[in-house]
Amino acid sequence: MKEIDNFYLRQDEATKEIFLALKDIILSVDEEIVNELKYGMPFFCFRGRMFCYLWTHKKHLQPYIGIVEGKHFTQSYLEQEKRSRMKIMLLDPAKDLPVKRIKTIVRQAINLYKTGVVATKAKGRS
Repeated sequence: MKEIDNFYLRQDEATKEIFLALKDIILSVDEEIVNELKYGMPFFCFRGRMFCYLWTHKKHLQPYIGIVEGKHFTQSYLEQEKRSRMKIMLLDPAKDLPVKRIKTIVRQAINLYKTGVVATKAKGRS
């Protein structure tokens, strides 16, 4: 079993369910998206660049999706808090996941890389 799989399995049942659903939703947006464990958390990478991750908010105790290049987003449901670059989308475990909104944000995030707003790693380099 991969280390990333162990990450999901170690979560409490409610968080595990949300994180696994989020993983499936994010991976379904584009076939080039890869899920990897980095810094002890699940990151999603596109063409060698980390673009979002999953974590639990320490203060609110809610799962969230972190958008690495959040500074490029203006949606009111994305919170910046004290971050200069990243924004997060808090998810209420008592409610259904906003699948359409999540897919929209993921598409917008990877479009930053597809359009060159944010550079991706050159092929053949790591």
